[in-house]
Parts: sequence; structure tokens; C-alpha cells
Amino acid sequence: MMRQLDRTAAAIHSAALEMTDEFGFDGWTMDHLAERVGVSRRTLFNHVPSKMDAVLGPDHEPDPALVETFVKGGPTGELCADLCALIRTQLEVDGIDNEQLRLIRHVFVSNHQVLRAAHGRFEKATNHFSDVISQREGNRMSPELAGVLLKLVIVVFDAALNRAIESPSDGTVADQFTRIFDDLVDLF
Repeated sequence: MMRQLDRTAAAIHSAALEMTDEFGFDGWTMDHLAERVGVSRRTLFNHVPSKMDAVLGPDHEPDPALVETFVKGGPTGELCADLCALIRTQLEVDGIDNEQLRLIRHVFVSNHQVLRAAHGRFEKATNHFSDVISQREGNRMSPELAGVLLKLVIVVFDAALNRAIESPSDGTVADQFTRIFDDLVDLF
């Protein structure tokens, strides 16, 4: 069951996406957002520190226990399978429906400020996962190779997002990510 706090955060994110789609990122204010969601400015800022954070949605950190398991060589002992499982947990966090996926994609593509901010988040996540891989693999994998692996992860994510939008009956973004990632690993 979704808690009230989570429902409010989801409503803020949805409204921010809709308003950005309707008016562009610069075409609305936090006051407009608070009014649309039906919350006070104070409540709004208790959920999101900025307008951009409202549009991008929550920035989820990976579960520390899962990261620790990964760093220690788990859950399977196979780097690619374990990385896929760790990233999949990140993709399953939001439970976003197909229409919202389409809206997110459209907002990102049509608003350069939002796309740059999303890219910044991806860079942060990539750096985090690169550090985690380095902790796990030590000298067995160069930072350059870890970077290439993570760039492939981003390409797989993009393909999974496209597939989930085009064919929602084939599964979620997380499902598509796992399938494409596994196929790529098998290819190599």
C-alpha cells in the first residue's frame, strides 16, 4: 500500500511533468505546482528541493545492503549478472506506467534544461556504479573498462525504455532491461 508521503511525491512529480509538457520548463512556477497538486508551498518543498527535482522525480540511491552484497561478489558471483540485478532494483523502484513513460520521454526530449539535468543524474549514477564495480573488482578491471561497461548499461536502458513504451505488453522497463542486457552478455 502506498503511503500518503509517497502518494504526494508521486502527485508532485506527475504534475511537474504535465506542466513542463504543457508550458515548458520556464513556463510555470513552484506556486503553480503547489496549486495544481493541492498542497502548500511548505509541503511542496518538504518533498522536493527544487523545480528540477520535481520534474525529474525522486533520485533513488541504491539499497546499501544490495550494494554491499554486490561489492562482496554477490548475489551470483558473476559480474554482469550481478550488475544487471543491482540496476534492475533501481528500475523497479518507481512502478511508472506506460503513459508516464511516454510523458517523461517527451518532456526530456523537448526541454533541453531537463535533458541536461537528467544527464547529470545519469552521470552521478554512472560514477557511483563505477566506484562500486571498482570496489568489487579491484585491479581486475580498469576504470576505463568499467566506464565502457556502464556506457553499455545506459544504451541498454535506452533500448529497454523504447521497447517498454512501444510494446507495454512485453513487460516493464526493468523486464526489458534484463532481457536486452542478458542478450548482450550472451552475444559477447
